Amino acid sequence: MMFILFLLIVIAQRLGELAVAKRNEAWMKQQGGIEFGSSHYPWMVAMHAAFFVVFIIEVYKRGGHPSAYWPVFLVLFLILQASRIWALTSLGRFWNTKIIVLPDAKAVKKGPYKFIKHPNYIIVALELIVIPLLFNACITACLFTLLNIFMMLTRIPEEEKALKKLTNYQ
Repeated sequence: MMFILFLLIVIAQRLGELAVAKRNEAWMKQQGGIEFGSSHYPWMVAMHAAFFVVFIIEVYKRGGHPSAYWPVFLVLFLILQASRIWALTSLGRFWNTKIIVLPDAKAVKKGPYKFIKHPNYIIVALELIVIPLLFNACITACLFTLLNIFMMLTRIPEEEKALKKLTNYQ
């Protein structure tokens, strides 16, 4: 039961974020925003969708029980969620799941972006470990950590290049 409740909360959160991203995409494109990285985006979406499928299968094959360390993983998850909200709200209308850059916009340098360049990618990478480990899904944690590394080796340079080309990003 804990697994189903947790899963529903995470999926609802992700669907809510997709709605915000769609709204932000429309606003940015109305302002002249340009999309980059569209060739890898479907692969990223597929990876994140597959994460949930593999996660569910692995948890059910293991009996659906939380880890013996679930309180620690739950606290880590909650810290990550607070960090995620901080990162997303710091970007405001500039946050998106796609790489969309508004020409001549000033790069965001507030919130966690004061300290590191891509905090949301770090948060997602940690979520891909913490969420599965909450329910002993070690295969999911390892597999999607590796897939995410490969995805970020494409995505981050593409985003950096776009930001440097069209904004004051350094």
